[in-house]
Amino acid sequence: MRCLSLTYHALAGLLLLSIAARPAAAQSPSVELPRVLERVPAEYPADAAAHGVGGTVELRVTVGADGRVDQVTVERSATAELDDAAIAAVRRWRFTPATRDGRALASVIRVPIVFEPPKSDQLAPATAALTNEPPASPPPSPAGPATRPPAEPTGAPALPPPHEDELQVTVRSHSVPPNRGSSDFNVHVGELARVPRRTAAELLQLAPGFHLSNEGGDGHAQQIFLRGFDAREGQDLELSVDGVPINQVGNIHGNGYADLNFIIPETVESLRVLEGPFDPRQGNFAVAGSADYQLGLARRGVTTKYTRGSFQTERLLLLYGPGGESTHTFGAAELYRTNGFGQNRSSRRGSILGQYEGELGRNGSWRVLATGYTVDYASAGVLRDDLVRAGKVGFFDTLDDWQGGNAERWTLAGQIESHTTAAVFSQQLFVVRHAMELRENFTGQLLDPQEPFQLPHTQRGDRIEKRIAGTTIGARGFGRWHGIAHELKQEFEVGYLARGDLVDGTQDRLTSGAAVPYRRELDLTSRTANIGLYADVGLHPAKWLTLRGGLRGELFTYDVLDRCAAQSVRFAATAGFNGDSSCFSQTPDGDYRLPTASIQASGATILPRGTVILGPVRGFSFSASWGKGARSIDPQYVNPLSRTPLVELTAMEGGVLYARTLDKLQLTARSSFFRTHVDRDYVFSQTAGRNTLANGTTRVGWLGAVRAGTRTVDVNTTLTLVRSTFDDTGLLVPYVPSLVSRTDLSWHRDLPWHPNHRLLQGSLAGGFTYVGPRELPYSQRSEALATVDATGTLELAPLELGLVVTNLLDRRYKQGEYFYPSDFGSQSAATLVPARHFTAGAPRTIFLTATLTLGGES
Repeated sequence: MRCLSLTYHALAGLLLLSIAARPAAAQSPSVELPRVLERVPAEYPADAAAHGVGGTVELRVTVGADGRVDQVTVERSATAELDDAAIAAVRRWRFTPATRDGRALASVIRVPIVFEPPKSDQLAPATAALTNEPPASPPPSPAGPATRPPAEPTGAPALPPPHEDELQVTVRSHSVPPNRGSSDFNVHVGELARVPRRTAAELLQLAPGFHLSNEGGDGHAQQIFLRGFDAREGQDLELSVDGVPINQVGNIHGNGYADLNFIIPETVESLRVLEGPFDPRQGNFAVAGSADYQLGLARRGVTTKYTRGSFQTERLLLLYGPGGESTHTFGAAELYRTNGFGQNRSSRRGSILGQYEGELGRNGSWRVLATGYTVDYASAGVLRDDLVRAGKVGFFDTLDDWQGGNAERWTLAGQIESHTTAAVFSQQLFVVRHAMELRENFTGQLLDPQEPFQLPHTQRGDRIEKRIAGTTIGARGFGRWHGIAHELKQEFEVGYLARGDLVDGTQDRLTSGAAVPYRRELDLTSRTANIGLYADVGLHPAKWLTLRGGLRGELFTYDVLDRCAAQSVRFAATAGFNGDSSCFSQTPDGDYRLPTASIQASGATILPRGTVILGPVRGFSFSASWGKGARSIDPQYVNPLSRTPLVELTAMEGGVLYARTLDKLQLTARSSFFRTHVDRDYVFSQTAGRNTLANGTTRVGWLGAVRAGTRTVDVNTTLTLVRSTFDDTGLLVPYVPSLVSRTDLSWHRDLPWHPNHRLLQGSLAGGFTYVGPRELPYSQRSEALATVDATGTLELAPLELGLVVTNLLDRRYKQGEYFYPSDFGSQSAATLVPARHFTAGAPRTIFLTATLTLGGES
């Protein structure tokens, strides 16, 4: 109690200090308009120069909070080829972003580009010199025509003079949480969106250490490995989209199940990935870390994209970005179907995303997001390696063609954010409805032994059928204040998350032949509530020193109704007792009881977190972070004796970050060492068909990441090394890769050919993944995994054509490998001797894409 009292008074004092430090006289925010750092002159089209064609192109340019040009639209046209030349040049400009009270904002500016036709004695085209400050008058053009350098876009008169209201600074992105050190990644997708990706989940690979697998089929959530954690489908990774939670609390297939397939990859603008629990804003499931998808659409107008390729795969994508609106205002719809690359791999899905962002007075914004998603899919499941080697089944076949499932997800969320001179306030409300059915078979016919009170039977089959449906309602918000003390900015923030989940789930065993249910293993209704509060302080004792840290308090309450609480008996209650039934109405000793049980439990914890950052000094920043995290326990494992139904962990890391702009190269490099200890962990059990509790685990590792970009090239490469062990035995945690490497590369430029005097653009992009051998049970090791994906496009506005090839080298690889007992008829009698199993990765696939954009420019 004394510790809590001291903490309370310390936080209260910091709050008063922050408020007192605000400039009392300031009543309006201090705004700095964007300035040009690097200007690329427009090239005068040769044909236009030869025919004396000139004019003024007026462009409306959106400059992002990172100083990059996000959007360019033509406000006043000259000719199509002059418009294209002006757009191509301005898209390569770099700015200092607009700021309000020192905080970077997106802004809208107006830029005129003047093309002066050559005089008759001028022989060849030329361009204006590149400069950071515009010359007082147009430079001489002895060699030919030139584009007049536009006036600095600060509202000064230009030709023709812009209207005053056409230059404005508006908020185009919500406030960004403060940096938490070397493992805090704000990933702008940018040109790396060209790299082939099947789903939005694969964008996570832009951050170090992510490896994705999927034994469940196209509509099943991806299994995520990160920093030595088998996060399954989200149990150890807090996932959200624009702040709206994706993890499902109480899903019996896996607590924290997070299906990312509803996100259309083309609508992802950036991701904030924080590896480790080092930010007080991180809540439930932030064990390995957290990732927030931030949606946006740079391309304006109406875009139609059609993809067709291997295995009768088709995809139709519609995108709409209304002109003059924020990049966060868009609509997107997707339809997809495929026969799959082998037996029982077909799928069909549809997804709709709609978002609108508007201004709230002069100093705020509001945003509404709505999503809808549905999928139906088949799954090949696992294969026994010995059956494939014996030639009894093919590498891309299935042992049970009954497997698969369907799912749906519906979301409605609204958020408002307002800014004052020294504060930011945000409030968000969300409602999510989700449902899924899943059919799996991991072990064939092994787990149905003859029990004493059952009628005589043979093995009836191990098929698992799960049905889950749930609703999530919640809210989150924060208030952030800042002031000046000792001539340096000091910050304080408080926030909350309130969330309630109501979930129904059943799990049945079905016969191998007619798929008739013969046993109910789970029948749960869980009502869970989570209240999280946090306080965070950002102090700057010196320009080269930053101290960030705070506390997060979590409260979880559980109300679980188990409708199948008694599943075994030792003595029959009556002579006619039916041992083949499920959910018995008697205790194991024969006494009568209801088959249901109601369990209530709760748990609370306080999680301190902190980061120290030294720098930047000559581009280098050094950081050290420490924090405690928590994961709510799966409701099926809650019991009334659990005083704290939580899984807790402690993490620490130290690293260095280097970020500089060197001439025309933007470079970011980082290196970090980390350690994480979890007091109780989950390990997936193929025999149970779900996660089961295990003992404590410890992970120690290192990560490195480099991203480098110029006007035409963008490269991102990462490497993670980690060792994960059980605390009690020292054995390696199974299925977790110890080495994960990923490289993404994109090259794009204007090509020298100009069909019909129009701008032709080309791009090449690729992704390379390498995953080292993984530990399997019983001291087995998996094979290494390596794949290469590539794509190329040609764009002649408004049409773009592309060729996409995944698994370019056509390597036959095993996406996931496992080691456990099963019986799929591979031998004369069932045995409990473990065997190697795997899920097959896709062979080489080839797709052609055609994209048509009307009424806008990206």
